[in-house]
Amino acid sequence: MNVKRLLPVVALAVLIVAAFAFHLDRYLSLDFLRQNRAQLSAYVAEHGLAASLGYVTAYVGVVALSLPGAAIMTLAGGFLFGVLVGATLTVIGATLGATLLFLVARSAVGDSLRERAGPFLARMAEGFSKNAFSYLLFLRLVPAFPFWAVNLAAALLGMRLAPFVVATGLGIIPATVVYSAFGAGLGQVFDTGGEVNLKSVFSPTLIAALVGLGLLSLVPVLLRWLRERRAGAAPQ
Repeated sequence: MNVKRLLPVVALAVLIVAAFAFHLDRYLSLDFLRQNRAQLSAYVAEHGLAASLGYVTAYVGVVALSLPGAAIMTLAGGFLFGVLVGATLTVIGATLGATLLFLVARSAVGDSLRERAGPFLARMAEGFSKNAFSYLLFLRLVPAFPFWAVNLAAALLGMRLAPFVVATGLGIIPATVVYSAFGAGLGQVFDTGGEVNLKSVFSPTLIAALVGLGLLSLVPVLLRWLRERRAGAAPQ
């Protein structure tokens, strides 16, 4: 393996260790948002563009480094910028961060791992490549799969960049809007001294709706399978 290709992975690992060593995760908490809400809100009001760029940059870092706290960041985006702007900035930041991690994983270890993994992973990669967009869209729409794990899986299975970016951007919109809307109402929760339970963001009905959207994204896969089956069964 080319050592130079491992440098991005090493750099990413160093940044992850540094982030935890300096306890940057303490900023990714509702307590931090609650305690600094006045200062943060004032900064957003006075420096909207800089605040937006700073938020997107921070979100890119959180996702690229696979740090815990992306959900809190999304809530904060809704709280500080409102539902529409907050959700838009979150989608941009999350997509850029996921793409960065995807590119690092693909360029550093993707080809080498696929070559050494044997025929099993090769068959998986072949099947994934045929329906990569639909599969990834499903994984993004259904909030049951770790975001970082999906990024790495797509890279290791050889997904192309453009479908990855589009499926990621589109797939995270529904859940992002939900979290941003919840975040927009945090002010009232803070004022009353209430506690925020992230599990309460998604009701069973909402989860069922997201799963339904995910299943709809797999319709092209089903149609492809039916066409291939009919073609295989047709008389020669």
